[in-house]
Amino acid sequence: MAQIIIMPKQGLMMEEGHITEWLVKEGGRTEEGSPLFEMETDKLTITMDSTATGTLLKILEPAGNIVPITKPIAVVGEPGEDIAALLSSLSSSGPREDEEKAAGSSNQETPAFTAPQAESGEAQPGRVFISPRAKRRAEEEGLDYTKISGSGPEGLIIDRDIDLSLARKIPVTPLASREAAMRGIDLAAVSGSGPAGKITVGDLCQAGEKEPAAAAFAPEVSRARGTRKEPMSMMRRMICKNMLESKDNNAQAFHRISVDMTEVTTLRNLYKKLNKSISFNDIIIRTCARVLQEFPIVNASVEGDHIIYHDYVHIGTAVAVPNGLIVPVIKDADCLSLEKIAAVSSALVDKARSGKLAEEEYHGGTFTVTSLGMFDIDDFVAIINPPESAILSVGKIAKQPVVETNEKGEDVIVIRPVCTFCLSYDHRIIDGAVSAQFLRRLKLYLQSPALLI
Repeated sequence: MAQIIIMPKQGLMMEEGHITEWLVKEGGRTEEGSPLFEMETDKLTITMDSTATGTLLKILEPAGNIVPITKPIAVVGEPGEDIAALLSSLSSSGPREDEEKAAGSSNQETPAFTAPQAESGEAQPGRVFISPRAKRRAEEEGLDYTKISGSGPEGLIIDRDIDLSLARKIPVTPLASREAAMRGIDLAAVSGSGPAGKITVGDLCQAGEKEPAAAAFAPEVSRARGTRKEPMSMMRRMICKNMLESKDNNAQAFHRISVDMTEVTTLRNLYKKLNKSISFNDIIIRTCARVLQEFPIVNASVEGDHIIYHDYVHIGTAVAVPNGLIVPVIKDADCLSLEKIAAVSSALVDKARSGKLAEEEYHGGTFTVTSLGMFDIDDFVAIINPPESAILSVGKIAKQPVVETNEKGEDVIVIRPVCTFCLSYDHRIIDGAVSAQFLRRLKLYLQSPALLI
């Protein structure tokens, strides 16, 4: 008897999913638990397994469609089975009725979808199947993955295919690679003079090109230039939605404070001598966890005309990923030691960048720390991550002249590592004075980390 496959409704906290590719064609055989289609959520792209065994008789939602959860997307049954009546009933019913029909179309309850451990893929123009991790690596290495043959299921390009391509890749600097492509130069005929034999822009000129390298970037009248339109990814759509809602619903205000990071730097160096990897961000998160215990209103959230106080401190740490941002959450950060926070944070960041975060690992935060110091940003204002009520932005640590009073009572100028922190807060429940006190206490602990013990 035919079974209806529906969008997943358990284990994924979302309202809709973007079907990016069907891994089995209509008329093809599918087994329960085997990869059936690729789906993009607001945070990542995952491979969804089939919940039925049989022939894929009908794809109801083709690749490219954004589909609400619980909506039927395909029918699986026996070859030649008449499903006309079933399709007719589906076309005249709503999502809830569809779900009930799905449950009743089989002798057993249709199991929820589960995401397999294998790498997930994304649909590409020209039907190029490639997993997100392989695509990310190809882009980082400057590989044209549309020319790579995939060795995975249905020709899916996976990690080992990228490894093989890299082994055959001609070593070339990114700038020289772009210029060679623009000028139609065959890199196989060019000898590299750079480190490890890499081809540089200078090598392109010495290979017989008469025009200077800069001329390659001059506009050509014959080159057609225009605009292009690309649909937003589910992640980018969700970022847009959340940020607009945050600005519309929160009375966002912010305060800044500068902190002498001398003692924090000393503490980090002590851990280095013990061969323990502790980052500045780890120390800041540990400090925030302590201060949030003392200022529970900053760890709270708004629900209608109620304030929700949380007995726990779950701190999110913003991580930049391809095409967006994700905020994995360090649960119960107030109960963790600095070394434990460092270990948990490192594991979450690695999983975020490889697209392997579980749903519960990026939901449930009560406060967020976001840093752009590694990008040489002095300070910035971050938008609150709803339903949280505050977010702390961290700028770079830079040496600055600071006025201090010496033992003789004289003012002297010294050079200190200084960092600027900015607290964005929801003024509906957090007053300006409370925000200032929060930052002052944060400064106290960072300038005297021994107080955290």
